[in-house]
Amino acid sequence: MNGIILINKEKNITSHDIVYKIKKIVNEKVGHAGTLDPMATGGLPILIGKGTLCSKYLINHDKIYETTIQLGKKSDTADGEGKIIEEKEVKEDNLKEEKIKSVLKKFIGKQEQIPPMYSAIKINGKKLYEYARKGEKVEIKPRNIEIYSLDLLNIDEKEQQITLKVSCSKGTYIRSLCEDISKSLDTVGYMLNLNRLKVDRFDISKSITMQEIENSDNSYEFINKNLITIEELFKESDEIVLDSRKLSLFLNGVKLTSNKKDGVYRIYVNTDANKKFIGLGIISNGILKRDVIC
Repeated sequence: MNGIILINKEKNITSHDIVYKIKKIVNEKVGHAGTLDPMATGGLPILIGKGTLCSKYLINHDKIYETTIQLGKKSDTADGEGKIIEEKEVKEDNLKEEKIKSVLKKFIGKQEQIPPMYSAIKINGKKLYEYARKGEKVEIKPRNIEIYSLDLLNIDEKEQQITLKVSCSKGTYIRSLCEDISKSLDTVGYMLNLNRLKVDRFDISKSITMQEIENSDNSYEFINKNLITIEELFKESDEIVLDSRKLSLFLNGVKLTSNKKDGVYRIYVNTDANKKFIGLGIISNGILKRDVIC
């Protein structure tokens, strides 16, 4: 089994837990692209078999989230898992739609963002959350990110919560964004919940759940039925059809000349009946070399 499935991750389960469960079912190498925190829900791409070799093509992509900000309270972890360390009044005017939308506009575009202390970013060989748990302070350098859109979905004046849809670049920390938006609303706040709706081309509407897998008559077949093959994953890439001689050279690692532009290509071989998908190849500076062979 080679390819990718999209799991709609439930709350309070780790990405590693899902990888472990899938691995036991398919008996193949399994990995994931785009870790989700235990408290977060939503789309988690799971790579199976040769699909794990495609992770390099899936890590630098845009994402879409839905998140709710709890205003008036600050958490030491910047999310609902932490302890409340500060409370501040939320002015009634700052919960009005017009005011919130005007604040959100300020966050659209390219900018620098300081990651939260409770994150897995490493500084001097240690993860930031390791420093945070010991109460140690460390200088955190800002990262370049981009927010493409921020849509206001709901205002709950009673609970002092606002729900947003966020379209952003790789490396964006929604927890930091929630804190920064709260500050611009002249208060404090934290990320109450987070649901990932889309990562790269993987939309939550095409996902399956672990419960569906575990409740199916045949978990292996259920996963296989919902598998996105490597061929399908790269359907937007151009194809190259090789004859049997060139295929033999290609599979043996011989670099072939090509007049096509640089990029990733689907590789096929002509057979008596039709063409057969072989895997992926990369062209760089007029040279075609093998990449992922299925």
